Amino acid sequence: MKNLIKTLLEMRTFLTLWFSQSFSSLGSSMTAYALVIWSYHQKGSALTTAMLMVCSYAPYVLCSIFAGALSDRWNKKKTMLICDTIAALSTVAVLILLETNALEIWHIYLINAIGGLMNTVQQPASEVAVTRLLPEKYYQKVGGFRYLSTSINSIFTPVITTAVMGIWGIKAVIAFDLFSFGAASLALLLLITIPETGSGEEKAEYFLESVKSGILWLKEHRKIFSLILFLASINLIASMYNAAFPAMMLSREGGSEQAMGIVNTVIGIATLLGSIIAASLKPPKNRVKVICNCLLFSMSTENFLLAFGRNVWIWSFAGFLGWIAIPIMNANLDAVMRLSIPYEIQGRIYSVRNSLQFFTIPIGYFLGGFAVDYICEPFMAIKNRTVLTAMFGAGKGSGAALFFFIIAFLGIGVCLYFRKDKHIWE
Repeated sequence: MKNLIKTLLEMRTFLTLWFSQSFSSLGSSMTAYALVIWSYHQKGSALTTAMLMVCSYAPYVLCSIFAGALSDRWNKKKTMLICDTIAALSTVAVLILLETNALEIWHIYLINAIGGLMNTVQQPASEVAVTRLLPEKYYQKVGGFRYLSTSINSIFTPVITTAVMGIWGIKAVIAFDLFSFGAASLALLLLITIPETGSGEEKAEYFLESVKSGILWLKEHRKIFSLILFLASINLIASMYNAAFPAMMLSREGGSEQAMGIVNTVIGIATLLGSIIAASLKPPKNRVKVICNCLLFSMSTENFLLAFGRNVWIWSFAGFLGWIAIPIMNANLDAVMRLSIPYEIQGRIYSVRNSLQFFTIPIGYFLGGFAVDYICEPFMAIKNRTVLTAMFGAGKGSGAALFFFIIAFLGIGVCLYFRKDKHIWE
């Protein structure tokens, strides 16, 4: 009990930040979930909904390499507050457009792009803030706590969003999002002090030189660079999965909004359990081995079961197996990064990392949506596909099932390929 009290006291500022930002993330996740359902019902296209995430991630990828250099120079608390405020104003714009019956798909694309740009600047500032708020011995717990909030959001987002939309409509979902933003902003403004310590040398450095130094550091540390490339490849597969998931859940026989909500809730429960495990585990002897094994397990189970499953129970089991190990992987990845990157340049390194590790996400969303709409669904619609029909069913959604079967092999191949990379094992 004394150790627990001591730990809570040492982590109290981080926990305040974590709890308030998690609450705000719940509101944002509910709005994003509601807009995915709204857009799919408007167009009935996997590519249309996938483009929502393409617009969110494109600014993140294009601008991240510069955002970290700015983050190292700017006040972290002010940066986070300004970015959150601009993102909230874009959410207000969605509410106004809904109120006037003027909301269109392209409006959401634009608003998602603004939100993505704000996240680009805020994310490295948030990463550095966490490092400054915590002693080194708690770095592994950070990954566990972050996935804990992600898993809780995954559990409650579909349940609360579906209930609120059913009773009060999508406008009420957005109103809750704005309320959660206000609560988190007040907590950050009034309750949290982020140390702005450092040598000061990074502030005297020219902006472009600061960006260049982040790139050169990764070039000189090939082991971290190889790990980032591994995660970039995994993100490509994962984003193709995310693009196809709503299309299959909302259109396949046995699927519905309720089915998608149930599967997402089970995924949230899996990540919650994984987060608890990750936060309580002792540091492993070989973090990279844990990262590789967790990803291989995830890729070799979920996608196959989603492809062959015909009901919500099998899909839920697939989601559980696919996500239970991800928080453990993420906690160790987060610890590797924090322990390997010098404190004074973490902002710019994280931003270069973001550009390299996440540039595949918008590509994956586009490829996934395009492949489902224009390749797999038309292919499965052709008659006399007896074997494939027996495997993946017939009608709309069977093409998405075929696509999950394909990306299962792609994911396994990526894991096995990078396990042979000697730099990662350094």
